[in-house]
Amino acid sequence: MLALFKTKPLLEQAEQQWLIDTFIWAVENFDASFFTKHTQIILPTAKYFPDSVSSIEEMATNVFTRVRDYAGMSKWPIQLVAPQQLQPQVFPHFEFSEQLRGDTSQLIVPPSHAINVSFNPNQINQPQDLVASFAGTLATILIHHVAVLPPGGKDYLPQAADAVACFLGFGVMMSNTVYQFKGGCGSCYNPYANREAKLSETHTVFMHALISYFKNDKESKKHLKPHLRSQFKKAQKEIKALVDNSANPLLLAYAPN
Repeated sequence: MLALFKTKPLLEQAEQQWLIDTFIWAVENFDASFFTKHTQIILPTAKYFPDSVSSIEEMATNVFTRVRDYAGMSKWPIQLVAPQQLQPQVFPHFEFSEQLRGDTSQLIVPPSHAINVSFNPNQINQPQDLVASFAGTLATILIHHVAVLPPGGKDYLPQAADAVACFLGFGVMMSNTVYQFKGGCGSCYNPYANREAKLSETHTVFMHALISYFKNDKESKKHLKPHLRSQFKKAQKEIKALVDNSANPLLLAYAPN
């Protein structure tokens, strides 16, 4: 009888565990020091994106620069090019000295060429999609460079890229752009502006809640879409209980005091 009143978990245990394992994998491979000292929860506000722009190209460049810098990848050999200039490319070999991300990272083996990335012009009027798309691209580059497969292996690389984008601090935008409602005006809806999400809304919100927990975030919930806030709150509660009962030293080490 009492089972009727038990709250159903936000995710199945295996799904929850994959996200937790992916967080641990990210910490172990993508510069734990930068995550601890410098990673911020980036919000879709003028505080984080204060630039005034007068063209599509200027907006794309400014947003890309902000996302790249917040991700700690300003020293990486990555350049933004116009969509018509993007061509198939071979990922170059390069190496860093010690720090993988941040201002102190240094290339000791320069690449033969830069990694070109571009943008979707349709996303100019949907800036959160633009930010999330850039974050996902940088996460993919980070994974490709480190060349360590995520939990579950190569079949989970697309999902891992979305999770790593949250790890880089962009969980609000990643969560808000998984699905775009068509709204009441069909002519206002542009399906070509939507990013191609690989994690569901619930999985993305849980991953964002996990990062927010370890960064002691108090602000991001109000910037999520209204229907996602209850999921975020539930995820926070479940994550706290999980960490409080965990014997994993890494999870305990990152838990806020």
